[in-house]
Amino acid sequence: MINIYKIFAIILMSMMIVISSCKKEVDGCTDSSAMNYLSDATSDNGSCIFAYNIAQGVWNITPNCEEYTIPVIGTTISLNDQLPETIDVQGAGNNLLYIEIGDTQVNGTIDTDGNITVSKQTVSLDMGFGPMDIDVEGNGLINTSITGSMDLTYSFEIEAIPGFPISESLDCSILLDK
Repeated sequence: MINIYKIFAIILMSMMIVISSCKKEVDGCTDSSAMNYLSDATSDNGSCIFAYNIAQGVWNITPNCEEYTIPVIGTTISLNDQLPETIDVQGAGNNLLYIEIGDTQVNGTIDTDGNITVSKQTVSLDMGFGPMDIDVEGNGLINTSITGSMDLTYSFEIEAIPGFPISESLDCSILLDK
């Protein structure tokens, strides 16, 4: 009788060891460079979303930019009126992006989490007085495949009075959607 209990105990312990050593398979994105990487995933289900890929394409933009009134002249410049309704974002490899804003191109980088960085660069924009050289820089975030945002600073010099340039900067928040 004692042998039956010993055999039963050994079988029960063996089953518990086998059951506890089995890992449950978790489906998800197993690529650590994806926005939706799931560290617990043991099986890649093809759901990986890459910020670099979803950032590319045509985005509708809704700008909320500061206005600037030129001293002495009193003319107000609105960046909201100068920006187009859409921008075209193109990839250049290695997480580099080129953003077409009207006839101007701005470049930036995007990381695996969707953070966009636009390093300071000079572009030419027509602010209603003919083309002006304007420095632009800022950052943004691609939240999902259809939403994002950008915060940019536009810096420029303007001569309201000839020979007396004034340095100015305007902040611009832009919502993105596809």
